[in-house]
Amino acid sequence: MSAGRAGRRRRAPFAFVGVAMLAPLFVPAASAQAASGSLTVTTLGRHGAKVATTVTVVNASSGERRTVKSGKKLSLPSGKYLAMTDIYESATDGLGTDTIGAQVVTVSGAKSVTLDARKGKAVKVSLDTPADVTGPARISAQVCAGNMDMPSAYSAGGWNDAGALYAIPNSSKLLQFAYMAQWSGNDSYVAVKKTTGIPAAPGGSFKRSQLATLRFSVRSGTQMGSQLDTALQAAPKVDDCTTDLYAEVRDESGPYSATVHVTPGTWQPRNDVIANNGDVVSGGSPATRTLKAGQSFTQSFGRAVWSPLHYLPFVWQKSVNFIPDALIGDPDVGVWGADPTKETVVLSKGSTTVKKQTLTNWGSSSDAFAARIHSAGTYRLTVDAHRYRPGITFPSGMLSSRVTLDWRFKADPAKSAVAPVFMTRFLPAGLDGRNRAQANSITSVTVSAGRGSQGPDVKFTKSTVKSLKVWASSDGGTTWKAVSVTRSGSSWKAAVHNPASGAVALRSQVTDSAGGTSTETVYRAYAIG
Repeated sequence: MSAGRAGRRRRAPFAFVGVAMLAPLFVPAASAQAASGSLTVTTLGRHGAKVATTVTVVNASSGERRTVKSGKKLSLPSGKYLAMTDIYESATDGLGTDTIGAQVVTVSGAKSVTLDARKGKAVKVSLDTPADVTGPARISAQVCAGNMDMPSAYSAGGWNDAGALYAIPNSSKLLQFAYMAQWSGNDSYVAVKKTTGIPAAPGGSFKRSQLATLRFSVRSGTQMGSQLDTALQAAPKVDDCTTDLYAEVRDESGPYSATVHVTPGTWQPRNDVIANNGDVVSGGSPATRTLKAGQSFTQSFGRAVWSPLHYLPFVWQKSVNFIPDALIGDPDVGVWGADPTKETVVLSKGSTTVKKQTLTNWGSSSDAFAARIHSAGTYRLTVDAHRYRPGITFPSGMLSSRVTLDWRFKADPAKSAVAPVFMTRFLPAGLDGRNRAQANSITSVTVSAGRGSQGPDVKFTKSTVKSLKVWASSDGGTTWKAVSVTRSGSSWKAAVHNPASGAVALRSQVTDSAGGTSTETVYRAYAIG
């Protein structure tokens, strides 16, 4: 099956990310050199008949990239080009075959070439598979312009079962060839490999003892949707033809766990949250993981508590500014995995409201709060944020549905600086896969106070924590009870007494060395069940 078709089906069992491989990276409005030649690429199937394909054509010198239908003449300036495609042929059983091929072509005048699938060699992979792996490996493969800075961006490829995917050998050093093979049983086994040129015998043999292990721990209750799609991408430190080759790990309702054994290297875990209408509503990519043979790592998604991740108020151009992104997000994913929110932001000085504004980052990443100030003094910035995504129904009982922030700090319009305030993060221990604590139990919550960097334009003022307090509520924030807190290294431990049912809200207050306070509240931080 071709990469273009696979990329359009979110639940393809083994696919490339997106459809960039077969769509033009860019098509210049006017070539720097007038077209003085042409190229026509004919593609033949494994039985010798013509097969319609989309051919990617890359200028080997400039990197200009175009696509053209097979058999159609493409006007080009004279020069050296790489013509790449996947020849897909359907079959009555629904699988069909894919043959990946490429030629390096010197265009001068009218040039015609043929990519013949009959010359393709099967991509053969093997693994000392355990008994629970009963089916053939799924293989995704691509050929890339190996002389480009981002080879995977100048590529063509497809995916299929082992035995139905072929590659036409080509020893040119201008080409790279890469594939990812996945065997599925109780665990998954994923191997990735690249070569210069397309080898005469593509494929490879792999042993489980030489693999690393990446475990996925996926909880539910915190997300805006119940369908949780986890995946894994190759992410080499230097971009090559393996970059972004993609293996789906699991796609179902949480909670669940999954184990993937992978060839040593750098890998990018991914998680997409699917709403009730089928849309991907959130998710993200946490830090990449570089693993050696025998090493293992566990990647968590959806652990409570979701809360503000990064942005602090700052003074710049005589205004107090605040970026209302990443107000409710998965701390295991980071700032780029936060959900869209709608928030009311209020800046005041004493009893005077300087500015009040309601914002949303749904559909826009540019909305920000800016309030002009005219004198130095103590200011108060409050934020009341709710998750916000029109067109979907949130899961019943969704956690971290609302977060509030209340910052009090000194600001001077003549001094650009990040406010010396804090955000806190809560990490409850002992919750189950649905982020529930046992009724009438005590939950130990690790509380940390942090400050996100705001970039080089404003001074990042030094500030330390003088004291930290925590409260808990079991009635949605109507009443609050102080929680016993003890210092533990660079964080604090809070012992929260849980109610018999419902959910627990958490509140923290940090007093800082500059004389300010930072109060943060997460409603429905975790559930009782």
